Formats: sequence, structure tokens, C-alpha cells
Amino acid sequence: MKILLTNVSVFNGRDNKIFYKQYIVVNKNKIETINDMSELNKQSINEFDQVIDLKGKFLMPGLIDAHVHLTTTDIHVKNDITDTLIGIQSTVYMKFMLENGFTTVRDAGGADWGMSLAVDNGIVPGPRIFRSEKALTQTNGHGDLRAKSSTMQKEFVSDNSGTYIATVCDGVDAIRKAAREQLRKGASQIKIMAAGGVASPSDKINSLQFSIEEIKAVVEEAENAGTYVMAHVYTPKGIIRCIELGVKSIEHGNLINDEAAEVVKKYNAYVVPTLSIYESLYNNGTRLGFPEVNIQKLSEVRSQSLEGLRICRKHNVNIGFGSDLLGDLQFEQCNEFKLRSKIETPFETLNSATYVNAKLLDMEGKLGLISQNAFADMIVMDSNPLESLTEIANDGKSLKLIIKDGKIVKNTLKK
Repeated sequence: MKILLTNVSVFNGRDNKIFYKQYIVVNKNKIETINDMSELNKQSINEFDQVIDLKGKFLMPGLIDAHVHLTTTDIHVKNDITDTLIGIQSTVYMKFMLENGFTTVRDAGGADWGMSLAVDNGIVPGPRIFRSEKALTQTNGHGDLRAKSSTMQKEFVSDNSGTYIATVCDGVDAIRKAAREQLRKGASQIKIMAAGGVASPSDKINSLQFSIEEIKAVVEEAENAGTYVMAHVYTPKGIIRCIELGVKSIEHGNLINDEAAEVVKKYNAYVVPTLSIYESLYNNGTRLGFPEVNIQKLSEVRSQSLEGLRICRKHNVNIGFGSDLLGDLQFEQCNEFKLRSKIETPFETLNSATYVNAKLLDMEGKLGLISQNAFADMIVMDSNPLESLTEIANDGKSLKLIIKDGKIVKNTLKK
């Protein structure tokens, strides 16, 4: 399939400017050519399977959400749900994300090979998935949601964590084995729970999880496999600890301070803020049965989320884009744009959700960029995205054209 897009106004994801009067050639799943309209050979138009005149509309790379949980059917993420329901429900979320313009997501725990296969084979519509498989947690860690009445496990590695997004592992040998198991199943990166969290029942937000030796071991396993570690952590102490031990991606990082931000900058690591989950849980948690003890922990990190983002911007940290929404709260994915607009310019937010996230995924030049030889993932809207995020934040309703991997997913342009 060869597609010609003409009269395009391009935001390439990397540069804070619009390139007007461009044409783009999509050949199979790649961008073959991007050039000025004055260079278009009109006689060659008949060579294309489809020609779309965008009439000056604005085109940009497909969006990337670097922190999702596709398999969460509700906010409690407990494992007393059948695999069938999880699989079916996840297809609803994947379709919704793709229609929002998110052509790529990084799943931070739960998605498996079968989900990727279903999308890649065209069985269900959805974004590209960079999977972590199971997140790794210590006993009494953020991913250990077993009831207090549960007996202690005898194994050093166990999927009996009380949740379907994590596996429990204790000790250097155990965390190596757990990491290798996720890599065997096709994980693109390894996720660790390196500190306390909001949803877990018994740990504290400022607790440190996994020993120094354990984190070093999992970082080594990831690097040996040619990939990296992403870590759930909030506090400055936890962030500095993770970064100095070789973690590449800090997830959330709400309580980051100037010192921790400087360390992230020094190591050229990343912070992926996830503002929308805190806002959504704050507004809906009590109604949906989120326990009071967890609501109290939520307040502790929610109050500092915007300040954390501001600090990261001040220190010029690599800032990714993620949502971390659970269950049907995932339908509020685009709220992340609205929340970040309180601190950032449209370019800063969109650059995070495209070019920066692509670098985080080790896909620079392939995703998150409108450029020759990049994958043909792109979205089209009426208004200039560098002036307003209104159309992008509208749950995909305002997007006129969505192309993923060279295939047209949505096209509401008038003929």
C-alpha cells in the first residue's frame, strides 16, 4: 500500500515549529519521503494506491503513552478475575487508546505476548505494545497485594502476589530469575517496584524496596539483554538510589526535589510523570470503593505532582508522558494533556508524548517522529497543536485521520 498525503502542515515531534506545505509518501509501513509541495512530481500521482489532500490540516506523530496497565479491569487490580475477562476488557481499552491517537503504549505490568500478537496480527485494533510482562516486587512491596491473612510463600519467586500485574521475588538470585523470566516471555523492559505506592495496602510511600544488591542484579540482567529497568518510586531518596544503581526510567517521581532532578539529569535518565491517575482516583476513588488508607496515601503524592513536573522542567530533565490509569479510569487518558497544560507549553507536552518517549523506548528515529524511514504512525487535526491541545485532549473525537504502521485506522476527511 502506497499513500500520498499532500498539502500537509507538519509538526515532526522534535522541533518547536510547523513545516507548512509539505507532502508525505507512505510506502507500506514506513515514511518514504517528506518534502516541500513544490518538489512533488504531479505526473507520479497515479503511482499511488491512495492520495489524500489534507488541505493544510496539521499532522504530527502518533502519540506514545509510556505508562499504561492494559489488563486492569478495575482500580483494585486484584487477581480474583478470570483471564478471559481480562483479555476481553483489555481489547476495549486498546481500541479506545488507538482512537485517542495513541499508536504506541508501554505497559508497566500485566500485558502479555498474546495481547501483542492479537494487535500485530490485526485480530483486534490497538497500539503497538512495549510490554514489561510482570512487574517485579519484593514481599511487602508495592506489587504485593496479598491480604494480611495470607500465609507466607515458601518460594523465592511467585506469581501469587495478589495481583495479576506483578510477581514477588526476594533475594539476588530470585530477582535475576524473575527478570530473566519476563525477558523470556518477550518483555521490552523490566519494571520494578522500588518504593511504596498508593494502591498497596501495607507499605509506606517513603519506604525503599529491594536491596541495593537486588536492584544492581536486575539492572545487570536488563543490560545483558540489551534493555533497561523502569522503577516505580516517588521520593528524592528513592529516585537518587535507583538512578545511581542504573535505573533508566523513574515512574511517577511526584516528590522529586532539586537534588534528585540534578541526579536524573546527570545520568541522562528519564522521569515519567503520571498526573491523571491521581486526579482520577481523587475524584472517583471513594465512589469506586478505594480504601480510605489508600486515599490518604493518594493525597500525599497528588499534592506534589504539579510541583514535581515543574522541578523536572526547571532542571531540563528528560520528561516522558504516561497516564497509569486503572480499569475504566483509562477512558480519562487524555486528561493528562489538560493537567500538564497547567505547567507546560503545548510543545513541551507533545514533545514528551512523541519524540522523548520514543527515545525512552530506544526507538529514536523510528517512532515519535515524522521523518524519512520512521514508522508511518501519524494523526491529523484541524488546529495547530503547538497553539492548543484542545483537539488532542478531546478523546480522539476531533482527530480527522489516524494512521498506524502505514494503515489508515480512522479517516473522517471529506472526500
